[in-house]
Amino acid sequence: MKKLILSFAMAALVAGGAVAQGPAKQTAAPQAQAKSGPAISFESTEHNFGEITQGDVVEHTFTFTNTGTQPLIIDRVDVTCGCTSPDWTKEAVMPGKTGFVKAKYNSAGRMGQQKKAITIHSNTGEPTYVYIVTNIKEKSASAAKAQ
Repeated sequence: MKKLILSFAMAALVAGGAVAQGPAKQTAAPQAQAKSGPAISFESTEHNFGEITQGDVVEHTFTFTNTGTQPLIIDRVDVTCGCTSPDWTKEAVMPGKTGFVKAKYNSAGRMGQQKKAITIHSNTGEPTYVYIVTNIKEKSASAAKAQ
């Protein structure tokens, strides 16, 4: 029985060593390589506002680069609710140039943890998503703390 267990252990070690000796993986980031056609690459795909008070209006601008080989055109930007208002670069973004997607968030009538998706539809063929995150505290509780 000991020989059988030892044989399985040795086989596992040999198989693990063979896998570890596989071909070297490509180390370049996929976003760094120019894609044929337009390609959108965001500096950051999520922004956390931290704690805000109910009723606060906050905004964040997401910056992106066209890492493709053809002009990038944003057709539309969708949000998940009326609490978020988007704005974006309306003209074509040439390869290597930057553009923006801005999200303005109104926390009126909201409480607690919030994560809102912003969907960017462009000529890349696939929608791209960025997110805003916040924790909304009750207005009266914040005012009581300040006194």
